[in-house]
Amino acid sequence: MRRASKRITSADVAREAGVSQTTVSFVLNDTRGQTIPEETRRRVVEAAKRLDYRPRASARSLAAGRSDVVLLALPGLPISANLSRFIEQLAAALAGRGLSLVTHLAEGHGRSLPDLCAAVDASAVVSLIPFDEETTEALHRAGAEVVLGTGEQARAELQEIGRLQAQHLIGTGRDRLGYALPDQHPSQFRVQQRLHGAAAACAEQGLDAPVALAVALDPAQAAAAVDEWTRLRVAGLCAYNDETAMAVLAGMHLRGLRAPDDIAVIGVGDIAAAPVSIPPLTTVGFDYELTGRELAQAVVDGLGGAQQTTHDSLSRPLLIRRASA
Repeated sequence: MRRASKRITSADVAREAGVSQTTVSFVLNDTRGQTIPEETRRRVVEAAKRLDYRPRASARSLAAGRSDVVLLALPGLPISANLSRFIEQLAAALAGRGLSLVTHLAEGHGRSLPDLCAAVDASAVVSLIPFDEETTEALHRAGAEVVLGTGEQARAELQEIGRLQAQHLIGTGRDRLGYALPDQHPSQFRVQQRLHGAAAACAEQGLDAPVALAVALDPAQAAAAVDEWTRLRVAGLCAYNDETAMAVLAGMHLRGLRAPDDIAVIGVGDIAAAPVSIPPLTTVGFDYELTGRELAQAVVDGLGGAQQTTHDSLSRPLLIRRASA
């Protein structure tokens, strides 16, 4: 049988500690500018612990002038191991600053992003894919003070990844490149921006744009793409991610080709299997801990009233050299 229970309130804590509700609010919200004796503060904290008191979000918001909720939008992105690591680092960095992270996975399932923003009273919204102007305005109307993920910064960071891949291959003497696209991906924006970055690096060196082909995670189908790249004398391949790069390596194996002697291959992500692929996969990795800390700081700065600026790069892609390229 379910037992009815009464929610513990700040009034209960005040009675237990023998103080006013206002004093409880000042102590538990660590309100600045209030002189409260340490003995009183101790009684309030101990009473709250004994009663297992948890303040309502609305009460915290009223006391602080805003909520402690940061909403992370992941529209259609698969929750890969790398993305999970990023979310963990961002959540930890925000928690260290007294903020809580809530994620929104995809449009079309449940509430829209602005509706959820209003429902959880989010003070900040962050996205890995740029918002359009209409969405940004809707989020602000829903109560978000800070919206990060607008426009050029995300585009520039994605292009930098493709540029870094192509520059490495060109630097090793490959003058005809290909680009292995995932055959299915929910965010064509991310795919195309990385491809644009690789094409820009080729153009800067007077080379043709990479030959872009879709590669399924199937050795036989990947081998068909390898056949086309071989016919076109492609010497180096950028892959959208490590999984696609490993499919290329499997297709090359079926054709009796080896990396990097026949075709050099570079991925993105530095997944756990990258060092043990055959050959070990050269890739582009990221400092997720640093990215989480800097993104959390950007949120805190924005909530503190600082003007939002474009960082050089929050993701900071890093080339990881292994045997495949």
